[in-house]
Amino acid sequence: MLKVNLFFCALFVLLAYRVQADVALPKILQSNMVLQRDKPLPVWGTAAAGEEVTVTFGKQEKRAKAGADGKWQVVLDPLQTSATPAVMTIAGTNTIRLENLLVGEVWLCSGQSNMEFTMNKSAKYADAKRSKGPSEEEIKKIDYPNIRVFLVKKDHYKKGGLPTAWEEADYEAVKDFSAPGFFFAEKLHQQLNIPIGIIAASVSGSHIERWAPEEALKGQQGFDVEATKTQEEVGDIKDGKFYYGMIQPLAPFAMRGFLWYQGETNCFQSETFDYTDKMEVLINTWRHIWKDREMPFYYVQIAPFAYSQSEDKHPRTTETLPAFWEAQAEALKIPNTEMIVTTDLVDSIADIHPTYKWEIGRRLANVALAKSYSKKVVYAGPVYKQMKVKGKKAVLEFDHIGSGLTSYDGQPLSWFTVAGADGTFVPAKAVIKGRTVVVSAPGVKVPVAVRFAWHEAAQSNFFNKEGLPARPFRTDAPEWQPKL
Repeated sequence: MLKVNLFFCALFVLLAYRVQADVALPKILQSNMVLQRDKPLPVWGTAAAGEEVTVTFGKQEKRAKAGADGKWQVVLDPLQTSATPAVMTIAGTNTIRLENLLVGEVWLCSGQSNMEFTMNKSAKYADAKRSKGPSEEEIKKIDYPNIRVFLVKKDHYKKGGLPTAWEEADYEAVKDFSAPGFFFAEKLHQQLNIPIGIIAASVSGSHIERWAPEEALKGQQGFDVEATKTQEEVGDIKDGKFYYGMIQPLAPFAMRGFLWYQGETNCFQSETFDYTDKMEVLINTWRHIWKDREMPFYYVQIAPFAYSQSEDKHPRTTETLPAFWEAQAEALKIPNTEMIVTTDLVDSIADIHPTYKWEIGRRLANVALAKSYSKKVVYAGPVYKQMKVKGKKAVLEFDHIGSGLTSYDGQPLSWFTVAGADGTFVPAKAVIKGRTVVVSAPGVKVPVAVRFAWHEAAQSNFFNKEGLPARPFRTDAPEWQPKL
């Protein structure tokens, strides 16, 4: 009996050592993935302390030794675009073989429910009023072998997590995937004709605070932004919950940039520039853990919604949302950011989940095409530049006018107000004059300030001729300055 017990004890120790010694990879490194082109390419994982690990891909072979903590990492030299499936091997005491790998462009999309909004849900609104999206039958026919999707599950942060994988973009892979993320990837793939990888990590109803470290949001100095935390340390309500569980574990997987669609939850709290401060922390933290201060961060200005009609402890008016729009727009002062406007993509301001996710994804793609890939694409509607007062009229100048300013429905421009010295804003007449808009109102002898779309229900007809709506603004806006 003693010999049998000793045998099983020895076997247990051997198996335990074997498990400990095996080379292991993070969940993001799997077969079917797209590798980022033209950037150094980290490959990392764990093994027994001191174990040598060899990574082979194409003609490259890189070696590293696991440290005392079992962690190892190699960095492959930048790769060229390739739609030819390839194999990567990671070898130590065991060998891992990753197959069907492509090289192209990789993006991460994140946020709350409007980014999480799935392709299956999107298909229900294919016959929406403003534009037509793909029907359920068309979505079922999706087949893009060179688009790969990776869905980071909501419970990814928990011990053990949920199984997830890189998948080729067919119906089964995309039906529960982010619709804005997929439509973004689809347009990039169509325009660039290269493999596209898109990672989705979003959680419905989440505050921006859940996506950045609590210590950073509180301005604590000297903390280690790259340190990991367990579920018990983060808890279920503390700030940083989804940063530690769904974003940080993806780094340093090589990517081109980030897409962000979040804000409704913070708008309900009547936030203004405090939200801008949080955006700055989030952007800088994400860029830091990817060790790239220039990574593009493109985001969505949230859509019109009747926030003032919701009753809770946070008092709100019809101007709560415009003030939040302003706070989102001020984050454009952070380098290498851009924002799309969505005031035209709502059929009902009682619906916090607007239907036009295909337009959201494609507008984000146009931003990327213009800003990240140097394509000649009009990616923004009119943006207020400056105001000059001429007698009883205010003359407004704009950037991003494209091939010209227009009223998309041919009616007088809507949602302009003007105030004189008394500070009272009244409805205004706004007329396009070449590259400017001339604003006036009876009773306002000398315009002091103009506001546009300064109401939660504002869905103006002021566009450029490329079909993109003007960004809401007020000429009397306070200014936000980056702090980091």
